[in-house]
Amino acid sequence: MTALETATDAPSRAAQRKNAANTGEKPRGRSGKKKPRADLYTEVTTKIVKELEAGRFPWAQPWAARGEAATIAAGLPKNASTGRAYSGINILLLWGAAIENGFSGQTWLTFKQARALGGSVMKGERGSMVVYADKFIPKDEQERAAKDGDEASFVPFLKRYTVFNAAQCEGLAEELTAGAKPLPECDAIPRAENLIKATGADFRIGGDKAFYVPSQDFIRVPPQPAFFEQINYYRTCFHELGHWTGHASRLGREFKGRYGSHAYAREELVAELSSAFVCASLSITPTVRHADYLGAWLEVLKEDNRAIFNAASLASKAADFILAFETNAPVGSAAMTERAA
Repeated sequence: MTALETATDAPSRAAQRKNAANTGEKPRGRSGKKKPRADLYTEVTTKIVKELEAGRFPWAQPWAARGEAATIAAGLPKNASTGRAYSGINILLLWGAAIENGFSGQTWLTFKQARALGGSVMKGERGSMVVYADKFIPKDEQERAAKDGDEASFVPFLKRYTVFNAAQCEGLAEELTAGAKPLPECDAIPRAENLIKATGADFRIGGDKAFYVPSQDFIRVPPQPAFFEQINYYRTCFHELGHWTGHASRLGREFKGRYGSHAYAREELVAELSSAFVCASLSITPTVRHADYLGAWLEVLKEDNRAIFNAASLASKAADFILAFETNAPVGSAAMTERAA
């Protein structure tokens, strides 16, 4: 499954080919002249841009429902039937849907899945969109490649699905509709500390700036007491670890472009989203929002309707890379030790 694939049951290859045929659209060849009839990339990007223009960051604090008393349970949205967390752009879409509709839980399922679990979607409820991305090789392209003796070209496609929040359903088991327990008030969070330590990253605590240096492969963050709200220390740590995953020895993203450039903004967006995804997985609810890059992000998203898809996909991979260290993290409290620069 790709990073953009939903947690719903993926369609079979035969169904994919049939769906492509039923659209009446001819697959794009090497020239790329044919555009899809329904441009989901533009539709999704427009939704994210509107959130940003309204001053809302759908990844920064997704569980604060418009400042209302009700809050969204911390964590990543997951599918009730499969138990799998959604990834990539679908995280942003479902966080946004939860904020917009005031849902307190992050459990989602399709109409058919609700029926299969003994419940049903309540009458009059409207679903939320998630997307499934994949690629296939058309038959004529396979024949051409076989004839010419070269590699066949894949045709990417994007398909939408409709899911409903568990709060929109009735008759479901109680455990499917219960929200996550709130994080107890504390400064040090052992689980987060253990994960940071388990990565083995060169973490240097001190100074008044947070940054990652690719050429020397080290991270520097201010000491936790320096933060106005200490919970944001972890959001900053995981933001810099998001950059750290892009090193050539890890996920191999390119670090290029000066501050303010589109290339710089794209990498910052990946790090920002990966931090949000990791924090959500650890049930950490940071409050800081990075408005510094808002203008650059809007420019990037408006110029490239696939930028948010690419950023969310790369961020999911970065978050997965970081969270994989948790299986090797030591058990128990592990306070971060300050090291000299």
